Amino acid sequence: MLLASKSPRRRQLLEGVGIDFEIAEGRDAEEVFPETMPLGEVAEYLSGLKSDAYFDTLEEGDVLITADTVVIAGGRILGKPADRVEAQAMLRLLSGAEHEVVTGVTLRSIHNRRSFSCVSRVRFREITPEEVDYYIDHYAPYDKAGAYGIQEWIGYVAISGIEGSFYNVMGLPVQMLYVELEKFV
Repeated sequence: MLLASKSPRRRQLLEGVGIDFEIAEGRDAEEVFPETMPLGEVAEYLSGLKSDAYFDTLEEGDVLITADTVVIAGGRILGKPADRVEAQAMLRLLSGAEHEVVTGVTLRSIHNRRSFSCVSRVRFREITPEEVDYYIDHYAPYDKAGAYGIQEWIGYVAISGIEGSFYNVMGLPVQMLYVELEKFV
């Protein structure tokens, strides 16, 4: 198995399932999607773009895993915040509301390709500006879609409910991935 991801969380999750894998050498894929695409399809589309960037490097027997996670709130996609102001705005938007976390995954070999996605619904209680600032100051969530990590402090104190896969919210729906890999290989 090859994992094409810089995310330490995805690495940790694959290790937790007991899947032997190597990290694929980094390749850039332009993460742009059509404006008319339904928001729920974007993560799967982006995981496919990432997979396409590696196609010419695969050898017989390789199985490549690529993934992309997006947060959908307020009718738009929240990516990784560019700076503190954007992180604050995202967390204020999530405060006291429900949002969706969608992870798209693509499995690819020389002869086969399969993409799927997982949706989880997450509810935040109202969080104060002081809590937002504390979280940003102590956890610097600039590498996380929606400006938060469920496995960090904010997940402990602000998430009042989740419907769906917890691990999907962390960035990889490992149960679904495990089942899909059994069918793929």
